[in-house]
Amino acid sequence: MNKYITAYYNDEEDLLKGIKQLKSKGIDVADVMTPFPVHGLDKALGFRRSRLTRVAFIGGAIGGLTGFLFQAWVFTKAYPLNFGGKPFFAVPSFIPVTFEMTVLFAAFSMVIAFFIRSNIGPGAKTIIHDERSTDDRFLLVVDIQEDEEVKQVEKALAEAGALGIQFKA
Repeated sequence: MNKYITAYYNDEEDLLKGIKQLKSKGIDVADVMTPFPVHGLDKALGFRRSRLTRVAFIGGAIGGLTGFLFQAWVFTKAYPLNFGGKPFFAVPSFIPVTFEMTVLFAAFSMVIAFFIRSNIGPGAKTIIHDERSTDDRFLLVVDIQEDEEVKQVEKALAEAGALGIQFKA
């Protein structure tokens, strides 16, 4: 994101109206920063449903299978002990550890996937468009590919009700 235009709004309804007007004119919104979650913003920006649930399911399935198979191996092959006449392969006694491994692997896989997807981690660079963007203003960012687009996008943002417009290169 080398060149971009930022537009400021005071109200979330004005922000949503502005996004809809820009989308109707064929202008793509690159990013939006708000001081609190805005309902309907993901739909207005055209985001798809998160794939984090699939990652959690796959991680949980791997964790549950790992926990179950590890216990089965330990109690039947590696260290078979007779606990009060109980059979070596006693599935009901495996349930608590299998459940805990499922939850642990699902949680870890979600956290790792979130960090990777959000580009959060050691050495990650963040772009701060404006210090007030997460304090009391709603900030909308539009990427600029060519210099000829600047006037057109600024005009569209002004028509969409933006209170302040800034071009940054």
